[in-house]
Amino acid sequence: MGYRTTQACIKDLERHGQLRTVDVPLSSELEVGMVQRRVYAAQGPALLFTQVAGSAFPLLGNLFGTLDRTRFIFRDTLQTIEALVHAKIDPKALFSDPKAFLKVPGGAFTLLPRFVGVSEAAVCANRGNVSYLPRLVSWPKDGGAFITLPQVYSEDPDRPGFRHSNLGMYRVQLDGNQYLPDKQIGLHYQIHRGIGVHHQAAARRGRRLAVAVSVGGPPSLAVAAVMPLPEGMPEMAFAGLLGGHRMAMLRHPDHPILLPAEADVCIVGSVDPEAVLPEGPFGDHLGYYSLTHPFPYIDVDAVYYRQDAVWPFTTVGRPPQEDTSFGTFIHELTGELIPTVLPGVVAVHAVDAAGVHPLLLAIGSERYTPYDGVQRPMEILTQANAILGQGQLSLAKYLMIVAHEDNPELDVHSIEDLIIHLLQRIDWQRDLHFQTATTMDTLDYSGSGFNSGSKVVMAAAGPVRRKLCKELPADVAVAPGWSHPCLALPGILLLEPDKNQHPTIQDLITFYETVALPESLPLLVLVDDAHFAARTIDNWLWVTFTRSNPAQDLYGIHAETIGRHWGCRGTLIIDARVKPHHAPALEEDPELVAKVESLAAPGAPLHGLY
Repeated sequence: MGYRTTQACIKDLERHGQLRTVDVPLSSELEVGMVQRRVYAAQGPALLFTQVAGSAFPLLGNLFGTLDRTRFIFRDTLQTIEALVHAKIDPKALFSDPKAFLKVPGGAFTLLPRFVGVSEAAVCANRGNVSYLPRLVSWPKDGGAFITLPQVYSEDPDRPGFRHSNLGMYRVQLDGNQYLPDKQIGLHYQIHRGIGVHHQAAARRGRRLAVAVSVGGPPSLAVAAVMPLPEGMPEMAFAGLLGGHRMAMLRHPDHPILLPAEADVCIVGSVDPEAVLPEGPFGDHLGYYSLTHPFPYIDVDAVYYRQDAVWPFTTVGRPPQEDTSFGTFIHELTGELIPTVLPGVVAVHAVDAAGVHPLLLAIGSERYTPYDGVQRPMEILTQANAILGQGQLSLAKYLMIVAHEDNPELDVHSIEDLIIHLLQRIDWQRDLHFQTATTMDTLDYSGSGFNSGSKVVMAAAGPVRRKLCKELPADVAVAPGWSHPCLALPGILLLEPDKNQHPTIQDLITFYETVALPESLPLLVLVDDAHFAARTIDNWLWVTFTRSNPAQDLYGIHAETIGRHWGCRGTLIIDARVKPHHAPALEEDPELVAKVESLAAPGAPLHGLY
């Protein structure tokens, strides 16, 4: 039941026609990642690369590249997870209330680990060093080789052991910058991550924080490492539940921390809680480079690997990518729990095409005063605050929330429908609510500083206020210095600056306060390339919400501040142009693009894969 090793998963996928062995010679620097991204885009099979220069191990890519394959990998245990969800059982309660196990079909006891010694641990078959590991580089400006599917295990220094452990997928840089070769590796974790609690506890106690970075092993480890679990529920326990077997954990006499015994590779070391070194740059899931910043690092004590080790990897970049499947699968597992965690909230959707955290859509409930007939955002504002105070949802930059009662058929995953629904109803004078100086996603460079920026809640409830134009009105006025007017979605006008002019937003506002835009165009987005932004809804979402910071980049026609509440009587403006402080977008090497794409030409060895 479930896969205990990467090797078992590979064999089963191959047997079911869901894996392709790639024996074409490729480089671990850029080329393998380029192939993987193209096969993902083609919704192709998992890939086992066996001839990779720069890697002593076979590389396994695109393992979770389709939602169907992800479901297939965990097909034996989904019923157990669904039973937990339907029973509305808090997984962490299973540790404190043994009777709760009786409500769940067989498999709940897989939450508990199985402890083994060194002789039983496959990962201890060999010992090497960091430079022996695959040197995988995904993007041309990456600062070195990175582990792209790391499973970083730590334990609470105040309460050591499995029960208070954390498993997270935090970026690990293997070389480059100022790291001492084979002795130090980078550890990049973003805000609101579980390891931060352990790090702080270690600093308070004046102790080093022991960590174990594993790669591979049971596929459920990778999913557990990105799972947004409640505090008190160890990810290793969820990995056992999802994997259908108790996770084998090694008590190694040389290390003060448990190790995953069936992993393909495990790097063991410790973090000086007061020390940092430059880490990055690295191509990230917003579609840009996260730049070089000081982050903790791991002093390496040992590197272990299996005799038959395989190196699972992915590449991240502008969505959708393989991590999109992670997010969709996690929503399938946990989406029904949202109303139990956030009372009144019907559904929440982090929009992948917008980089996940920049845009959050939500449907709430309006039940405050059904007796008085007033229809405006009330309870959904309370729910918006609850959403922005919940786990990683708190990293949202734009939160659009609407009332379920206004359209019970509205689907939070129908992005265009929800945005249109909101634009038809929202009052820009009343329904914008800002947090002007707060924390922001670590990877988002649109803000006022590192981890710093703003948020805005756009709330809409009540009857339709306006009709949205579905075609650009022929007589729409274009402000001087701007050009290429077009619609991104109904009611959303795009403009770009003329190439030879430097128009100001204030001049644009002044113009439209004299020559008003029609009410059917409630939103104007300023972009660098209007045709690109209008080409697909994904383009518009990516440009608009990754390149704007609400407190700095939202403007309005006939704007005013009343009682410190900002709003506007006319069209709302979002300046979504690239600014000097933004990180550069990811671009592939043109010469390598030609080489990789030639491999898929008719008669070439990878024809049909992409």
